[in-house]
Amino acid sequence: MADPYLFRPFTLRGMEVRNRLWVAPMCQYSVTELDGIPRDWHLVHVGALARGGAGLVTLEATAVTAEGRISPRDLGLWSDEHTPAFARLAEIAHAHGARISVQLAHAGRKASTYPALPGFPAGTQPSSEGGWETVAPSAVPFGDFTTPRALEVPELHSITAAFVAAAGRAVAAGFDAIEVHAAHGYLLHEFLSPLSNLRDDGYGGDLAGRARLLRETVRAIRGAHPELPVVVRLSATEWVDGGFDLAESGVVVAWLAEDGADLIDVSSAANLPSAPIPVGPSYQVPLAASLRQGPLPVGAVGLITSAEQAEAILSTGQADVVYLGRPLLANPHLPISWAHELRAPVAAELVPAPYHRARF
Repeated sequence: MADPYLFRPFTLRGMEVRNRLWVAPMCQYSVTELDGIPRDWHLVHVGALARGGAGLVTLEATAVTAEGRISPRDLGLWSDEHTPAFARLAEIAHAHGARISVQLAHAGRKASTYPALPGFPAGTQPSSEGGWETVAPSAVPFGDFTTPRALEVPELHSITAAFVAAAGRAVAAGFDAIEVHAAHGYLLHEFLSPLSNLRDDGYGGDLAGRARLLRETVRAIRGAHPELPVVVRLSATEWVDGGFDLAESGVVVAWLAEDGADLIDVSSAANLPSAPIPVGPSYQVPLAASLRQGPLPVGAVGLITSAEQAEAILSTGQADVVYLGRPLLANPHLPISWAHELRAPVAAELVPAPYHRARF
């Protein structure tokens, strides 16, 4: 293969990325000091992924408020004190030729949980063990998690402001892009879904009301940072009747294009604990392919595990970029290996000079 799509550059709002194999955000639950600040683990983690040849490294869900963390061990960008440590991550990524983005998030009713690591219990972490009150569009719990408090409208404005402030800190730290997390059952997705948003004010009801907080957030970020590439991650379907679905996602994507978003990272589910998800190779790619018929480029993610599979997704026009998660945890150098496997012209350039003796 002389020129595989996977290793062609991709440009997003003026940001050129060296290839179309991108790192999906993956929670590490490794902030042992519980202050949101990345330290040695994240330096090594990000450095390995950037060195491995990926085009864009997306840092895991990073809370815009302390209460927006999934667990006490999550990253955060809720104060200026966090910025210098994030700047070091940007320096590491850039030193290895990669771009870096951060997924900005608020966990909503799925906040204050134990970290999803071996040896920890599941579910809500009580205040006696360092947890906190959770908030949501409505007082509807996620499964057997604690019942959240419904947010008041002024609090919604404060959350939007927190996303804007966190984006500003990411820019100050040298990040190339940001991703707004509106998927996987976290706060912005909770607003989108009629199953978790039972409000009867301007932030609930029909799709326009349920999408209002996400749209206001994206518009506010775009207004504050006209040149910043903004990605939005959506759960394009909840895989249940009556939930936020692909048809509604298509409408929201068109609105987000008007609001200033640049690309949609297409995932699915996780707002309901028992949804019948048809997991299998490339199971979410048809969702990306459908949304790509709209006005924005899309990224595909989910059980993409081979070079041929990833290349076929791009070459058949189902997506513009491919996100990988777990395969890169197992082998951060997988992009280099796939570049050699597909005989990409840039394969040799991706190999760090000290590793030139390796057989990829």
